[in-house]
Amino acid sequence: MDLRGANVLLTGATGGIGQALARALAGRGARLVLTGRRADVLEPLAERLGGRAIVADLADRATAESLLDEAGRVDVLVANAALPASGLLSEYSIGEIDRALDVNLRAPIVMAKLAAAQMADRGRGHLVFVSSLSGKTASGHASLYNATKFGMRGFALALREDLRPHGVGVSTVFPGFIRDAGMFAEAGVTLPRGVGTRSPRDVARATVRAVERDIAEIDVAPLGLRIGARIGGVAPVLSAAVQRRAGGHRISQGLADGQRGKR
Repeated sequence: MDLRGANVLLTGATGGIGQALARALAGRGARLVLTGRRADVLEPLAERLGGRAIVADLADRATAESLLDEAGRVDVLVANAALPASGLLSEYSIGEIDRALDVNLRAPIVMAKLAAAQMADRGRGHLVFVSSLSGKTASGHASLYNATKFGMRGFALALREDLRPHGVGVSTVFPGFIRDAGMFAEAGVTLPRGVGTRSPRDVARATVRAVERDIAEIDVAPLGLRIGARIGGVAPVLSAAVQRRAGGHRISQGLADGQRGKR
């Protein structure tokens, strides 16, 4: 998929990772429609990049459909918006569970359905889901977040196969711990020595590469975390034991504490 002149709809554009994505996509010549909840960040960003801003809250179930209508033609959908959902399930109200599922899983699925119908008719297009390594390996104190990200991975892999005959690509990007911006950075968690991070620009570069090369999945993390995610996929009980010994529960609890009130 050539991004030059492509109409790109990017959700979650007001966060640090979203802004890095917007800049990278604009740098490849894309025409941007940026969405997010914060007009004070969204509108200046769209103006700087020559794009269009649509203020939207994907927790509202009607928003996904209205957003696609307002965006017009979409050649590339980058579903980046997500809510933090770390912590014990018992700490969440039913309303908070619904909100996390709606933003992290339902909205991308609905938007993909609507955008893919346009793309399939034209025989051209690409869908990108910005997920997390939490979609490949589970960890304690993150059952709800893991559920949304595991669900997104299965959906994207199956949809890729369904859309392949129609010339539409589907990719998923799996960031690990991202410094300077995003849920991990905002929670202020200190990682154990030797656990590395990546930057928002790394996520943006991986996303562009996924679109341009039609790559099914890309991990954005140091080698150790990528290997850990592989182990988590094939040996989840072993992975859980290793995480316990390495103090993974402290990271997860730190994320939950730092994210409390933002979900």
